[in-house]
Amino acid sequence: MTEPLLRRLRARGERLTVAALPWVAPVYRAMPQVDAVIELPFRHGGLQLRERRTLGRQLRGQFENAYVLPNSLKSALLPLLAAIPRRVGYLGEARVGLLTHRLKNPKDKPPMVAFYSALSGEPGVESDRPALALPDAQVGEVLQRHGLARGAYVVMAPGAEYGPAKRWPHFGALAAQLDRAVVLLGSAKEAAECEVIRAQAPGQVRNLAGQTSLAEAFGLIAGAGHVVSNDSGLMHVAAAFGVPQIALFGSSSPLHTPPLNARAQVLWLKQDPDYQPPLDCSPCFQRECPLGHFRCLQDLDAARVRALL
Repeated sequence: MTEPLLRRLRARGERLTVAALPWVAPVYRAMPQVDAVIELPFRHGGLQLRERRTLGRQLRGQFENAYVLPNSLKSALLPLLAAIPRRVGYLGEARVGLLTHRLKNPKDKPPMVAFYSALSGEPGVESDRPALALPDAQVGEVLQRHGLARGAYVVMAPGAEYGPAKRWPHFGALAAQLDRAVVLLGSAKEAAECEVIRAQAPGQVRNLAGQTSLAEAFGLIAGAGHVVSNDSGLMHVAAAFGVPQIALFGSSSPLHTPPLNARAQVLWLKQDPDYQPPLDCSPCFQRECPLGHFRCLQDLDAARVRALL
């Protein structure tokens, strides 16, 4: 979702260095417009001022502009400590003194791509197009390692870090209906959940959750015939590679975080005029269903998804 902003900045001649935590750094290394990636040595939680001061001193004099994408206070500290003269970001968490150019946070939830792209100071959003690229040889090496043929398997990403209200419960039923190999991807925390899915179609499903690096997962997604996922990080990775995908939405909204992919098919019962009674509660953006019925994903059956594959 940040890639259109980076594409816009590069098009106007800016040389781009992205500072990112290690778990997301491979995403930016796969973006052609990014010149360099700095892996941030910070842990989750806490300001860690000593570490930020040390890195800030190392970076002084290297940059003219800083675009601060997260809304947190600590994310705006490093550009200040690095004495970057122009620091652009949204207001929030008492950041007035940390940023030189401040945008007001919109009241409603805008599409995240537009939210990030506005930091460029230019109107509009670039059109959808593949945003990540891997050499064919790298993809081929990953597929050979796992004994897979390009386009002959389906990747499923059943996890969603945000919570249960974003996780479709019928991945196992869908896998059992397919006549193709299925590869399950996700984090180590999702391995047990993926094993339950694998058990429903053990002959054709391979559970690789927690067993791949992010770069290896990229190769498996780039080589897939289809990707089926919840509204998650891997959904956006599939969109960025431009592979055929089915994106399943429940408590969240494709108007806010859509897959930017002309080959994506979005299923969201909220937008289905034939679904009754209407989902007036959606999108709630909650981690768990506050009403307890979970209709938004429970009623989206496997046969409906299977018809799109």
